[in-house]
Amino acid sequence: MNKDAKIYIAGHRGMVGSAMKRKLEQEGYTNIVYRTSSELDLRDQAAVKTFFESEKPEYVFLAAAKVGGIVANNTYRADFIYENLMIESNIIHQSHLNGVKKLMFFGSSCIYPKMAPQPLKEEYLLTGTLEPTNEPYAIAKIAGIKLCESYRDQYGSDFIAVMPTNLYGYNDNYHPQNSHVLPALIRKFHEAKESNAEFVEIWGTGSPLREFLFADDLADACLHLMLHYDNKQFVNVGCGEDISIKDLALMIKGIVGYEGELRFNTEKPDGTPRKLMDVSILKSMGWEPKVSLEEGIRLAYQDFLSREHRTEG
Repeated sequence: MNKDAKIYIAGHRGMVGSAMKRKLEQEGYTNIVYRTSSELDLRDQAAVKTFFESEKPEYVFLAAAKVGGIVANNTYRADFIYENLMIESNIIHQSHLNGVKKLMFFGSSCIYPKMAPQPLKEEYLLTGTLEPTNEPYAIAKIAGIKLCESYRDQYGSDFIAVMPTNLYGYNDNYHPQNSHVLPALIRKFHEAKESNAEFVEIWGTGSPLREFLFADDLADACLHLMLHYDNKQFVNVGCGEDISIKDLALMIKGIVGYEGELRFNTEKPDGTPRKLMDVSILKSMGWEPKVSLEEGIRLAYQDFLSREHRTEG
């Protein structure tokens, strides 16, 4: 990928896409194109066709997606499968028709069967039933993987896919109803500190184990793969270590500076006991994350404070 190659980032304003844009700019890539959703509706086949025919990008990072937490996924099931299928189908097909040299599709760890063995290996895909609450989203993401594989099989397209673990970082979503666990805890502890609340309630027992990767580390790994990986097999991207929700909450509590107590509401569900990615393929290529969880949470909290008034409700 030459420094002046035309690179299209789909979803450049989201957490993943903006991290990818920062990384490319830091590395000296100067010809990056993108469109906001108001400028280009990626669900619109004709609009995406016109964009690709006029811009002719050489490389594509497909980070655009309709995303949300468990409540949003379970409530807007049709929206999540339809919109994600349309976005990825339009971009992957037009990348093929317009001679894109390489494309990277961003999936999600929810593609794996609910009861898959831990840590999650790439080969576990389609070996069992999915978590019911986000099944439509997961199926759309699996379809994206299969699109990349199928265009490679039939046309020789160099389309690759990555499966990130739980992500957090700059530009995260802190919405009180539909954010993921780490940003949700940052907001909870911050608001409890501001209001001098006596306690913060955590859903479940605090025992489930989860893995977290700073989004800028994801971008670093993805550029590494874009430059050095061209196989059909999709690749897990994570740090290969996990932490209990209780220990995560205690870490965030300390970073935010909240001095009240934690209360675990054991009437609420824990969810999957453990979700850890097997990152052997990525590690074998010499990549390791740079940002520790504690350091990353400090950076994320500073970003939250700078954006606080723009993330209300």
